[in-house]
Amino acid sequence: MPVFAVEGHGLVKTFGSFRAVDGVDIAVPTGAIYGILGPNGAGKTTLLRTLLGIVDPDAGERRLLGASQPLRMARQVGYLPEERGLYPSMKAYEAIAFMGALRGLPLAEGRRRAKALLEDHGMGAAIAKPIRQLSKGMAQTVQLFGTIVHEPRLIVLDEPFSGLDAINQEKLEALIREQARRGVTILFSTHVIAHAERLCERVAIIAGGRIRFDGTVSAARDRLQPQVRLRTRATDGAWRRALPPDTMAQEGAWHFALPAEGIEPLLRALIDDRAGIESLSIERPGLHDAFVAIAGEAVARQMREEAGKEARA
Repeated sequence: MPVFAVEGHGLVKTFGSFRAVDGVDIAVPTGAIYGILGPNGAGKTTLLRTLLGIVDPDAGERRLLGASQPLRMARQVGYLPEERGLYPSMKAYEAIAFMGALRGLPLAEGRRRAKALLEDHGMGAAIAKPIRQLSKGMAQTVQLFGTIVHEPRLIVLDEPFSGLDAINQEKLEALIREQARRGVTILFSTHVIAHAERLCERVAIIAGGRIRFDGTVSAARDRLQPQVRLRTRATDGAWRRALPPDTMAQEGAWHFALPAEGIEPLLRALIDDRAGIESLSIERPGLHDAFVAIAGEAVARQMREEAGKEARA
């Protein structure tokens, strides 16, 4: 097994005068859950299709499961595109088996596995139902099962959570973790930061066709200092001089970044000068805070608006 399941170096893809992918370097470790995080129009889908060999780059190189020609590895990949599509008259288990057959899985074995997948995930009643009779969430789950039925080494999901309610999103997250426990590499794109923070070991933050950050979620968060929230009974005193210069008073509490020397010197000043500590908490920045610092507030606001529109739809 290669160290990296997916690699791209200097990838460029243009459509007319528009650069959808602009000099991207990316490396997805084998066995990782890796998220490509960015707003709609950032280049996520084009990047995935380029890495998979669905479209060819105008410049750069890529490797998929060790192969320089990605399409040669197609049968070892499960790909769920953003545009969903199933034959409405086809029964659920037949649709799954059909998708497996497209990846080389014998149809009889695909039917057996399809029924087992549906049963194991609480959808036994839907086995013989036509797709048109299923809810949107169930139909999307059927398509996801069709993506994994041939037991691929790499699963690529383009905005897999789009259009799902909270319950089905949780089910999808559980399925992704289940596949990862089997050693499968998961690569997915999303514009919802919470999904990436809960699931991913590593993320690439993309905006304007360029990767702004590539690394662990922890490393992204470590770019920002932890934040301290302090509430005191006293409102003034000599202890105020020990507060960092960036301290702000908000809603009856003091807010500031954790000093480089730690919290202990401040605690001593608060105790010695009888400030009366009512509460003190140290909060590590989340991935959202890191995303804002890396990509900018305007990009983060666009993503929040997109997520809000989906939730209301």
